Amino acid sequence: QGNMAFAGKYEFEGDENYDEFVKKIGLPSDKIEMGRNCKIVTEVVQNGNDFTWTQHFPGGRTTTNSFTIGKEADMETMAGKKFKATVKMEDGKIVADFPNYHHTAEISGGKLVEISTSSGVVYKRTSKRIA
Repeated sequence: QGNMAFAGKYEFEGDENYDEFVKKIGLPSDKIEMGRNCKIVTEVVQNGNDFTWTQHFPGGRTTTNSFTIGKEADMETMAGKKFKATVKMEDGKIVADFPNYHHTAEISGGKLVEISTSSGVVYKRTSKRIA
């Protein structure tokens, strides 16, 4: 996989358990509708252990999290809540604990696979590489 495995641009391809998960983490219903089957483009810039992870939403809204593996960073949730987290790298996966869910991201078969778990609900989002 190598160290630069994550760098690239990925477009949303599909997900599992979206509704159950976003209700579990308390996302407001307008945000739930907006995010459903949303063609989010995720752009990852990686420089060694430094990452800039940007999600581009249709309509021009973006969320960017910058972090360094193993160091505490200021992050933002899907719902726009700010928090601090230490992002780790485990077996080639990026691992972070958000305020109400556990998140992993990995490159598998050339796709970006993100898994978020909250109180036993597992939400999986797959994005295909476009750049």
